[in-house]
Amino acid sequence: MVNQVVVSGKREEPEERPRPGYELPLLLLAGFRTLIDEVHAELAAQGHPDLRPAHAFALQAIGPDGATASGMARALGISKQAAGKTVDRLVALGYAVRADDPADARRKLVRISAAGYDVLGRSAAVFDRLRSQWADALGEQAVRTMEDGLRAVAAPGAFRLDAAAWIAP
Repeated sequence: MVNQVVVSGKREEPEERPRPGYELPLLLLAGFRTLIDEVHAELAAQGHPDLRPAHAFALQAIGPDGATASGMARALGISKQAAGKTVDRLVALGYAVRADDPADARRKLVRISAAGYDVLGRSAAVFDRLRSQWADALGEQAVRTMEDGLRAVAAPGAFRLDAAAWIAP
């Protein structure tokens, strides 16, 4: 058989070659991109063709209580100007609204609109479907093991939205 070696008249599986360390982050990134790209393709088919992954990250940064543009900038690891442009785009697309901050009349909050909550709900449903597809392909236990393993090795607080900080000087 292919992938088997005959040793002393017995068939044995060959030793697996060591895998280079750089493959793991590339595979994780490829899996991430596959999921994100599929979610956004489905959202486009469902009537949200202008929503980009950066917009979805921004909606997550806004959260259920709203956020200031400065708070979004910190959460996303981008400049206040970039956060302001992102807010402008989310408002123009109808996914967010600007509102007065009840705690400080001088500040404006960005809040997720009904359309924003709708697209977040749709994306959650697509993520659930994609996870099920991965479980069908790999087995439910393999997916659970992968999730548990990633939780165990991910640095505390590593789930941040500031990936742009990796690029900025």
